[in-house]
Amino acid sequence: MKPPRVLVLRAPGTNCDAETADSFRLVGAKAELVSVAQIKAGKAKIMDYAIAVIPGGFSYGDDVAAGRLLASQIKVHLKELRHFVRLGRPLLGICNGFQVLVKAGFLPANGNGDQTATFLPNDSGRFEARWVHIRINTQSLSLWTQGLPEMIELPVAHGEGRLVLKSPRQLEDLKKNKSIAMQYVSDDGKLLAYPHNPNGSVFNIAALTNPEGNCLGMMPHPERYTHPFQHPNWTRQTFRKQGVGLELFRNAVKYVS
Repeated sequence: MKPPRVLVLRAPGTNCDAETADSFRLVGAKAELVSVAQIKAGKAKIMDYAIAVIPGGFSYGDDVAAGRLLASQIKVHLKELRHFVRLGRPLLGICNGFQVLVKAGFLPANGNGDQTATFLPNDSGRFEARWVHIRINTQSLSLWTQGLPEMIELPVAHGEGRLVLKSPRQLEDLKKNKSIAMQYVSDDGKLLAYPHNPNGSVFNIAALTNPEGNCLGMMPHPERYTHPFQHPNWTRQTFRKQGVGLELFRNAVKYVS
């Protein structure tokens, strides 16, 4: 069987595309770096791929707001991506990619594609680049997080990571639909404020999924923890054979295979 093809969507300012593509290659997929311009010119087609990912970085320099311009490009020129998700194919947005999915109306999923959330500058007033503790919602239907430990560590690197919702009622809907895939926690699993919550996101939300489980947006970077030695304490974690982030990519490849 041929390895599944993965679309790694690039735009000017994207800077985590190579690491993301390598992560998929490590789990047996054929990852291809494809720019927005190539798709607009008809040189690549979204529906030719089994998996799609919008990696981290600063698309279009985040000149208007983080992810805003790439989100607009998707809404106007890459409309096939919404059909891609409706067909149940896996879509992942990492950091800037998560910002894009929210501002393009993919997450939180509401059925009509309207934007109902956004990202604001971190409460700390600074760029946060460090490792954080994450709790996985084991009740979530996300295909990306299946089988992961309930508590993991991943690095974050963002300046506009504070997720805010349109209304308090929306948070209750996200809880009910099990759409909160990950939360920032302390090392003993508690929902605490800064520095445990690096950006001030409502309810410590670190990742959201659609109810169907195939579309995931997350602020932490799984592609930056695919090898044990990438962890700052790796010499004392000799029991780890791979970085926990690799499992997210493996899950998607298993799903489409």
